Amino acid sequence: MSEKELPAGTRPEGVHSEEEAARAVRRMFSAIAPRYDLLNRLLSFWFDQSWRRRAAGALAPRLARDDSRALDLCCGTGDLALALKRVSTGGVVGADFARSMLARAAEKAVAQRMPIRLVEADALKLPFADGCFDVVAAAFGFRNLANYQQGLREIHRVLKPGGEVGILEFALPEKGRFAALYRFYFQRLLPWIGRVVSGVRGPYSYLPASVEKFPGPAEFNGWLEAAGFGSVSSERWTGGAVALHRGRKA
Repeated sequence: MSEKELPAGTRPEGVHSEEEAARAVRRMFSAIAPRYDLLNRLLSFWFDQSWRRRAAGALAPRLARDDSRALDLCCGTGDLALALKRVSTGGVVGADFARSMLARAAEKAVAQRMPIRLVEADALKLPFADGCFDVVAAAFGFRNLANYQQGLREIHRVLKPGGEVGILEFALPEKGRFAALYRFYFQRLLPWIGRVVSGVRGPYSYLPASVEKFPGPAEFNGWLEAAGFGSVSSERWTGGAVALHRGRKA
Protein backbone atom coordinates (compact mmCIF):
# COMPACT_ATOMS: atom_id res chain seq x y z
CA MET A 1 0.00 0.00 0.00
CA SER A 2 1.42 3.40 -0.93
CA GLU A 3 1.00 6.57 1.13
CA LYS A 4 -1.35 7.96 -1.52
CA GLU A 5 -3.81 5.13 -0.84
CA LEU A 6 -4.27 6.00 2.83
CA PRO A 7 -7.60 7.65 3.70
CA ALA A 8 -7.17 11.32 4.56
CA GLY A 9 -8.19 11.12 8.21
CA THR A 10 -11.24 11.38 10.41
CA ARG A 11 -14.15 13.41 9.11
CA PRO A 12 -16.94 13.96 11.67
CA GLU A 13 -20.40 14.48 10.23
CA GLY A 14 -20.68 17.74 8.32
CA VAL A 15 -16.91 18.20 8.12
CA HIS A 16 -15.08 18.22 4.80
CA SER A 17 -11.52 19.42 5.38
CA GLU A 18 -8.55 18.57 7.56
CA GLU A 19 -8.70 21.90 9.37
CA GLU A 20 -12.42 21.58 10.12
CA ALA A 21 -11.92 18.00 11.33
CA ALA A 22 -9.19 19.03 13.76
CA ARG A 23 -11.34 21.82 15.18
CA ALA A 24 -14.36 19.54 15.50
CA VAL A 25 -12.42 16.83 17.33
CA ARG A 26 -10.87 19.35 19.72
CA ARG A 27 -14.30 20.79 20.51
CA MET A 28 -15.79 17.35 21.11
CA PHE A 29 -13.12 16.19 23.51
CA SER A 30 -12.96 19.50 25.33
CA ALA A 31 -16.73 19.31 25.87
CA ILE A 32 -16.66 15.83 27.41
CA ALA A 33 -13.49 16.27 29.50
CA PRO A 34 -15.36 16.58 32.85
CA ARG A 35 -17.02 13.16 32.42
CA TYR A 36 -14.46 11.52 30.14
CA ASP A 37 -12.95 9.10 32.66
CA LEU A 38 -16.32 8.10 34.10
CA LEU A 39 -17.69 7.38 30.65
CA ASN A 40 -14.59 5.43 29.64
CA ARG A 41 -15.13 3.14 32.61
CA LEU A 42 -18.89 2.78 32.15
CA LEU A 43 -18.92 2.29 28.40
CA SER A 44 -16.07 -0.23 28.40
CA PHE A 45 -17.39 -2.12 31.45
CA TRP A 46 -14.14 -1.13 33.21
CA PHE A 47 -11.99 -2.88 30.59
CA ASP A 48 -10.37 0.36 29.39
CA GLN A 49 -7.87 0.49 32.25
CA SER A 50 -6.80 -3.12 31.81
CA TRP A 51 -6.39 -2.56 28.04
CA ARG A 52 -4.04 0.34 28.70
CA ARG A 53 -2.07 -1.59 31.32
CA ARG A 54 -1.73 -4.53 28.96
CA ALA A 55 -0.52 -2.27 26.14
CA ALA A 56 2.01 -0.64 28.46
CA GLY A 57 3.20 -4.06 29.58
CA ALA A 58 3.74 -5.14 25.97
CA LEU A 59 5.94 -2.07 25.38
CA ALA A 60 7.78 -2.30 28.70
CA PRO A 61 10.94 -4.08 27.41
CA ARG A 62 11.79 -0.98 25.35
CA LEU A 63 11.55 1.18 28.49
CA ALA A 64 13.84 -0.75 30.84
CA ARG A 65 16.75 1.72 30.64
CA ASP A 66 16.99 4.79 32.87
CA ASP A 67 17.50 7.01 29.83
CA SER A 68 14.47 5.67 27.93
CA ARG A 69 11.72 8.04 26.81
CA ALA A 70 8.10 7.26 25.95
CA LEU A 71 5.43 9.42 24.34
CA ASP A 72 1.71 8.94 24.91
CA LEU A 73 0.23 10.51 21.79
CA CYS A 74 -3.30 11.96 22.04
CA CYS A 75 -2.98 11.26 25.76
CA GLY A 76 -6.34 12.66 26.87
CA THR A 77 -6.56 12.49 30.65
CA GLY A 78 -3.28 10.60 30.86
CA ASP A 79 -4.26 7.01 31.66
CA LEU A 80 -1.86 5.43 29.17
CA ALA A 81 0.96 7.84 30.10
CA LEU A 82 0.55 6.84 33.75
CA ALA A 83 0.48 3.15 32.81
CA LEU A 84 3.68 3.61 30.80
CA LYS A 85 5.34 5.37 33.72
CA ARG A 86 4.56 2.42 35.99
CA VAL A 87 6.57 0.08 33.74
CA SER A 88 9.29 2.56 32.78
CA THR A 89 12.47 3.62 34.56
CA GLY A 90 12.85 6.59 32.23
CA GLY A 91 10.80 9.62 31.25
CA VAL A 92 7.22 9.68 29.96
CA VAL A 93 5.60 12.52 28.02
CA GLY A 94 1.88 12.92 27.33
CA ALA A 95 0.81 15.10 24.39
CA ASP A 96 -2.67 16.27 23.47
CA PHE A 97 -4.20 19.31 21.81
CA ALA A 98 -7.20 19.57 24.17
CA ARG A 99 -6.11 21.70 27.11
CA SER A 100 -9.02 20.63 29.32
CA MET A 101 -7.96 17.00 28.95
CA LEU A 102 -4.37 17.84 29.89
CA ALA A 103 -5.56 19.68 33.00
CA ARG A 104 -7.22 16.49 34.22
CA ALA A 105 -4.16 14.44 33.34
CA ALA A 106 -2.03 16.80 35.44
CA GLU A 107 -4.38 16.41 38.42
CA LYS A 108 -4.17 12.62 38.19
CA ALA A 109 -0.38 12.64 37.89
CA VAL A 110 -0.07 14.75 41.03
CA ALA A 111 -2.61 12.63 42.94
CA GLN A 112 -0.79 9.42 41.99
CA ARG A 113 2.67 10.94 42.51
CA MET A 114 3.68 9.94 39.01
CA PRO A 115 6.16 12.37 37.42
CA ILE A 116 5.12 12.68 33.79
CA ARG A 117 5.56 15.65 31.49
CA LEU A 118 2.45 16.98 29.75
CA VAL A 119 2.61 19.00 26.54
CA GLU A 120 -0.16 20.75 24.64
CA ALA A 121 0.62 19.72 21.08
CA ASP A 122 -0.91 18.76 17.75
CA ALA A 123 -0.13 15.14 16.87
CA LEU A 124 0.39 16.21 13.26
CA LYS A 125 3.05 18.81 14.18
CA LEU A 126 4.86 17.46 17.21
CA PRO A 127 7.24 19.86 18.98
CA PHE A 128 9.90 17.18 19.49
CA ALA A 129 13.25 16.55 17.84
CA ASP A 130 13.83 13.72 15.40
CA GLY A 131 14.60 10.37 17.01
CA CYS A 132 14.02 11.30 20.64
CA PHE A 133 11.64 8.56 21.87
CA ASP A 134 12.11 4.84 22.43
CA VAL A 135 8.34 4.25 22.38
CA VAL A 136 5.40 6.16 20.93
CA ALA A 137 2.05 4.83 22.09
CA ALA A 138 -1.55 5.88 21.58
CA ALA A 139 -4.76 4.54 23.08
CA PHE A 140 -7.98 5.20 21.14
CA GLY A 141 -6.66 8.51 19.83
CA PHE A 142 -5.02 7.79 16.48
CA ARG A 143 -8.43 7.17 14.91
CA ASN A 144 -9.32 10.82 15.60
CA LEU A 145 -6.44 12.37 13.67
CA ALA A 146 -7.39 14.60 10.78
CA ASN A 147 -4.56 13.21 8.62
CA TYR A 148 -3.53 9.60 9.21
CA GLN A 149 -0.56 9.70 6.83
CA GLN A 150 0.93 12.74 8.56
CA GLY A 151 0.26 11.19 11.98
CA LEU A 152 2.24 8.07 11.08
CA ARG A 153 4.97 10.21 9.53
CA GLU A 154 5.34 12.18 12.77
CA ILE A 155 5.41 9.03 14.90
CA HIS A 156 8.13 7.61 12.67
CA ARG A 157 10.10 10.87 12.80
CA VAL A 158 10.23 11.20 16.60
CA LEU A 159 11.10 7.53 17.22
CA LYS A 160 14.71 6.49 17.65
CA PRO A 161 16.06 3.88 15.22
CA GLY A 162 14.80 0.57 16.61
CA GLY A 163 12.09 2.38 18.56
CA GLU A 164 8.63 0.89 18.81
CA VAL A 165 5.14 2.19 18.09
CA GLY A 166 2.11 0.74 19.87
CA ILE A 167 -1.34 1.88 18.80
CA LEU A 168 -4.35 0.58 20.71
CA GLU A 169 -7.61 1.07 18.84
CA PHE A 170 -11.17 -0.17 18.81
CA ALA A 171 -12.04 -2.91 16.34
CA LEU A 172 -15.26 -4.63 15.36
CA PRO A 173 -15.62 -8.33 16.25
CA GLU A 174 -16.17 -10.19 13.02
CA LYS A 175 -18.22 -13.32 13.66
CA GLY A 176 -20.55 -15.05 16.05
CA ARG A 177 -23.08 -14.05 18.66
CA PHE A 178 -20.68 -11.76 20.49
CA ALA A 179 -20.09 -9.77 17.30
CA ALA A 180 -23.84 -9.21 16.88
CA LEU A 181 -24.31 -8.22 20.54
CA TYR A 182 -21.30 -5.94 20.41
CA ARG A 183 -22.52 -4.12 17.33
CA PHE A 184 -25.97 -3.61 18.88
CA TYR A 185 -24.41 -2.20 22.04
CA PHE A 186 -21.84 -0.09 20.20
CA GLN A 187 -24.21 1.37 17.63
CA ARG A 188 -27.43 1.70 19.66
CA LEU A 189 -26.83 1.73 23.43
CA LEU A 190 -23.41 3.37 23.73
CA PRO A 191 -24.40 6.65 22.03
CA TRP A 192 -27.49 6.94 24.24
CA ILE A 193 -25.58 6.23 27.48
CA GLY A 194 -22.81 8.64 26.48
CA ARG A 195 -25.28 11.39 25.68
CA VAL A 196 -27.21 10.96 28.94
CA VAL A 197 -24.15 10.85 31.20
CA SER A 198 -22.07 13.53 29.45
CA GLY A 199 -24.93 15.85 28.57
CA VAL A 200 -23.33 16.27 25.13
CA ARG A 201 -24.84 14.74 22.02
CA GLY A 202 -22.15 14.66 19.34
CA PRO A 203 -19.10 12.77 20.68
CA TYR A 204 -20.77 9.49 21.52
CA SER A 205 -22.51 9.31 18.17
CA TYR A 206 -19.19 10.09 16.51
CA LEU A 207 -17.44 7.24 18.35
CA PRO A 208 -19.19 4.24 16.72
CA ALA A 209 -19.30 6.01 13.37
CA SER A 210 -15.55 6.62 13.44
CA VAL A 211 -14.83 3.02 14.40
CA GLU A 212 -17.00 1.77 11.54
CA LYS A 213 -14.96 3.85 9.08
CA PHE A 214 -11.57 2.92 10.51
CA PRO A 215 -9.75 -0.07 8.96
CA GLY A 216 -9.53 -3.47 10.55
CA PRO A 217 -6.25 -4.74 12.01
CA ALA A 218 -4.93 -6.29 8.79
CA GLU A 219 -5.43 -3.10 6.79
CA PHE A 220 -4.00 -0.92 9.54
CA ASN A 221 -0.89 -3.10 9.61
CA GLY A 222 -0.53 -2.23 5.93
CA TRP A 223 -0.63 1.45 6.84
CA LEU A 224 2.23 0.94 9.31
CA GLU A 225 4.30 -0.87 6.71
CA ALA A 226 3.60 1.86 4.15
CA ALA A 227 4.85 4.42 6.68
CA GLY A 228 8.18 2.61 6.97
CA PHE A 229 7.68 0.41 10.02
CA GLY A 230 8.96 -3.16 10.17
CA SER A 231 8.16 -6.15 12.37
CA VAL A 232 4.51 -5.09 12.17
CA SER A 233 1.98 -7.14 14.12
CA SER A 234 -1.39 -6.87 15.81
CA GLU A 235 -3.27 -8.77 18.47
CA ARG A 236 -6.96 -8.58 19.26
CA TRP A 237 -8.34 -8.63 22.78
CA THR A 238 -11.72 -9.01 24.47
CA GLY A 239 -13.41 -10.94 21.71
CA GLY A 240 -11.88 -8.73 19.04
CA ALA A 241 -13.28 -5.46 20.43
CA VAL A 242 -9.83 -3.81 20.55
CA ALA A 243 -6.52 -4.37 18.82
CA LEU A 244 -2.93 -3.46 19.69
CA HIS A 245 -0.86 -2.66 16.60
CA ARG A 246 2.93 -2.69 16.90
CA GLY A 247 5.86 -1.92 14.65
CA ARG A 248 9.53 -0.92 14.81
CA LYS A 249 11.45 1.87 13.14
CA ALA A 250 14.25 0.29 11.13
